[in-house]
Amino acid sequence: MLPRGLLKEYASVLSFVARVFDVLCVLLGAVLAYVWRFDHWPMPANYQMAILLGVLFTLMLFSVSGIYRSWRGKSWLHQAQTVTLVWFSVVALLIIVAFLTKTSTLFSRQWMMLWVISAWSLLLLFRFSLTIILRAMRKKGWNNKRIIIVGAGSLGQSVAQNILDADWTGLEVVGFLDDGESLRGHWVKGVEVLGGAGKANLAIQQKAADEVWLALPLKAEDRVKEILYDLRHSTTTIRFVPGIFGFRLLNHSVTDVAGIAVMDLTASPMVGLNRAIKAVEDRGLALLILLLISPLLCLVALGVKFSSPGPVLFKQKRHGWDGKPIKIYKFRSMVVHCEDKATVTQARRCDYRITKFGAFLRRTSLDELPQFVNVLQGKMSIVGPRPHAMAHNEQYKDQIEAYMLRHKVKPGITGWAQVNGWRGETDTLDKMKKRVEYDLYYIENWSLWFDIKIIVRTMFTGFANKNAY
Repeated sequence: MLPRGLLKEYASVLSFVARVFDVLCVLLGAVLAYVWRFDHWPMPANYQMAILLGVLFTLMLFSVSGIYRSWRGKSWLHQAQTVTLVWFSVVALLIIVAFLTKTSTLFSRQWMMLWVISAWSLLLLFRFSLTIILRAMRKKGWNNKRIIIVGAGSLGQSVAQNILDADWTGLEVVGFLDDGESLRGHWVKGVEVLGGAGKANLAIQQKAADEVWLALPLKAEDRVKEILYDLRHSTTTIRFVPGIFGFRLLNHSVTDVAGIAVMDLTASPMVGLNRAIKAVEDRGLALLILLLISPLLCLVALGVKFSSPGPVLFKQKRHGWDGKPIKIYKFRSMVVHCEDKATVTQARRCDYRITKFGAFLRRTSLDELPQFVNVLQGKMSIVGPRPHAMAHNEQYKDQIEAYMLRHKVKPGITGWAQVNGWRGETDTLDKMKKRVEYDLYYIENWSLWFDIKIIVRTMFTGFANKNAY
């Protein structure tokens, strides 16, 4: 029998094995597709080069996507969605390379389609099999983590309940420790309260615990210090679950700054590698899209010019990343008019200010196309919270909690709120609250693959919308 914890100690080996099998799935899928499509061998050099590029893109994108991190606590469906997005991103890169090098005619489309489907199926089959194997091992106790929770209050009970609800994670709460006299010897959430926090060392030995989680309120700082001192000789992993989750948090994490552990409560996800990935995504796609739609831009510009007097572009200052002012571009869709600088009236249904051609542009979102220039300038992103007029920001920042946290990333041409129907006029406070809720969800859960999902949904549902007027 494998000793308990063996797979924990060799997680890096498991990650390496996963990379090897991913490469094998891509290679095997390509070879199977070739054998099915053709009756001659060996494989031509151009096909070999395409497969090599596919393998390199797979290793690169799968690595930066976080697929090789621990999936303990995540469902297989979540893994499958991530693998699907990343694999089809690899396919998209291959298509872009073929388009730019004018080599797409050198390959059989049937072979390409068979390769995409077979490799995708093998990748999913491998991860499904790996998930089943790991869960079976955890049920046998080969890859479990036994946890003692210090603090049987509402926070500790919430932590225990989350673990109990996710039994596939291999996490097991084996006991509570709490200084409350009334709880000792009782059972909370089906878990025994072993005694006071001062008995942590004894409880670790009795229960063979792997980790101790301190689920205590922030005001219990002195008690936390005492517990850490009592456990100073223990090699058990100790984690702190602070009682801060009544706050509105955004990308909360612990960061090492100059040797000091700093807890981020509201932080931008666009740092380090994430910032580089987002920049490449934005600039690359914006340049490609502008090249493809340049004839359309010229036609729309002529339509605006001849439909009503005034400039082709509408320019307005909005808040950008970290609330800094930026100037965004749109095709003008209204007649030229003046408003008080402190007042910006949102467009309404049957708004008399909107020209006939402008109404068409707004319904189809064609008026937003010049913002790809803003993306090339680095002032906007393709995906992100839509920029609101400065007057609206002033209006809502005191009415909606965490409203200004929308500016922890660059504003976008499309966003998670927009593809879920929260676009257009926000004539009630509740509508704006829902939009902000979706914007903050996007920032909290940002990834390259989330951006791709939003872009794809925008292509099919996001341009024309009943709220676009």
